Amino acid sequence: MKRVISVFAAGAAMAVLAACGNTTQGGTGSSPSPSVTMPGNVPTKPEYTDADAVVEALEAGGVPCEVTRRSQGSGRGGSSLGCASVIDGTKFENDIHVLNPEVFDRDDVGDSIASRRKPPSGQTLVAAGHWFVWVTEPRFANRVAAALGGVVLPPKKAKIPDYPLPDIRRTPRYRTVGALADDLAAAVGCGDRKRRSDTVLTCTTGKDTGSPNCATLALHASDADRNAVLREAIAYKGVPATLVTAGNWTVNLCDYDLGSRVADALRGTVVSYDGG
Repeated sequence: MKRVISVFAAGAAMAVLAACGNTTQGGTGSSPSPSVTMPGNVPTKPEYTDADAVVEALEAGGVPCEVTRRSQGSGRGGSSLGCASVIDGTKFENDIHVLNPEVFDRDDVGDSIASRRKPPSGQTLVAAGHWFVWVTEPRFANRVAAALGGVVLPPKKAKIPDYPLPDIRRTPRYRTVGALADDLAAAVGCGDRKRRSDTVLTCTTGKDTGSPNCATLALHASDADRNAVLREAIAYKGVPATLVTAGNWTVNLCDYDLGSRVADALRGTVVSYDGG
């Protein structure tokens, strides 16, 4: 599959080659997708009455979790919430969903799980019964599973071709993802910050100009890890992508037109794919 990849160094006065498109998984089509059954290794027990009961079980299992948000849509169909845990000094979020078995059968839960695990933005889940938890720091998923009596379901991985990448500057480098967010904020804004882990943060660009859009900021342990993230971002046909990168970091922009501006401000390089 051919990839049209546009690469711009900081300071280049060129438009980003990217059209507005869906960047989220599980988009709608002209006909419904066939149902996906629950993975066979997911146990039928334990069940939890609601998302708060999952938080209580985490606490009892040695993984304290402070509630940070609640779903607006919770009701007879079930409940969901987000809560933050700290393990070995690392803070991360658990996204908890409990479905009502009187409304949703196991295949319905299987559908939800399958859509979340598939690329390009596959999630690491812990699941059992009629519930699942997205563990945003995958290395602690086993601890969450042990506390809740569920099993770990890793994201589905697509084979990513070894797409060529440009020469990426070794600097600047960042010690914290918060410092990267501060520099992004000075350039195009970075409001509504949410820490997904010690190395991943999401925020909203363009609020001051009336053009808010999402961005994902990440630090990477090695050049190989960084390059794997870049290649996966440009791997999916129909999914445009614009990232700015240098050193040990990437900024994945939902507003594709900001690429060259952010690259100028952060002294990075833009890697962009138009989705075609």
